[in-house]
Amino acid sequence: MGSVVISIDAELGWGFHRRDLPQERLESARVGWKRLAGLCSEYGIPATWAIVGHLFLSNCDTRHADHPRGPEWFRCEQEEWADRPSLRYGPHLIADVFDDPVAHEIGCHTFSHVSFGRPETTAATARSEIKRCLAAVPWTELSLRSFVFPDNAVGHRDILAEYGFECYRGPGPGSPTRFEKVTAATVGMPQPNLVTPSIDEYGLVNVPASLNLFSFEGRAKRLVTRLFEDPIVERARRGIDAAANGDGVFHMWLHPSDFIGRPEIARLRTVFEYLDSRRQDLRIETMGAVAKRVRDERGPSPASEPRSID
Repeated sequence: MGSVVISIDAELGWGFHRRDLPQERLESARVGWKRLAGLCSEYGIPATWAIVGHLFLSNCDTRHADHPRGPEWFRCEQEEWADRPSLRYGPHLIADVFDDPVAHEIGCHTFSHVSFGRPETTAATARSEIKRCLAAVPWTELSLRSFVFPDNAVGHRDILAEYGFECYRGPGPGSPTRFEKVTAATVGMPQPNLVTPSIDEYGLVNVPASLNLFSFEGRAKRLVTRLFEDPIVERARRGIDAAANGDGVFHMWLHPSDFIGRPEIARLRTVFEYLDSRRQDLRIETMGAVAKRVRDERGPSPASEPRSID
């Protein structure tokens, strides 16, 4: 029996920090969060919500002068987002996820969406991002154990281990090309990517990605779906079937800001309906649950003791 994992990069405005992304996605981020949480509740599907730590806050000085990147890194808070707290904070949204009976996992997506895999991101910056995120968590009973790297750029894994993290979402074996996605809707796609979690040299469990549920958008998608079924839905079904019939992990991921309108909601609803129909044949797990299972199956790891955030 295999597993299906869903991880969510929960960012609100911070995913658009210093990036030129479609404005409609920025504007839909908060509503998309609620829609996504609602679908998870409706189908009883737990997910790993990797949350940007700044969203735990309800206010700040907007400058964060002692951050290694300096106030310039937070200029969006001081200027274009100055009168838009809905893009900067999300404690009530997080509380709703935390309290949901579905039993979601809350993970870390850094404090301000700094890309750990870029050469300019120093160890001091990575530590600051992790410490600030952990310090912002308001619930003593919540321990962040799963980590998702912004931009999927892996880096500073040794520091994750220092602060008690147990797993992360690593890069998958390769995303399908646009041609392959179109082919999936017409003549079918080869077996999708099942991944095998592994323990790295720092004692962290790597739970690689299999499929970005919103990696095929825009004009190409509109043209294809007029004639054929949504190729991402087809690929998700194949991955779910592979997990039901095998021993690997099918790891889907997405952003709340992907939910621009009805077509995006319809896509995820279709995927969730199919996953729900096959749940007796597989496990639906969070990243943390996968990490625990891998550790239990493979014995103790050499992970470092977590450091204090003080």
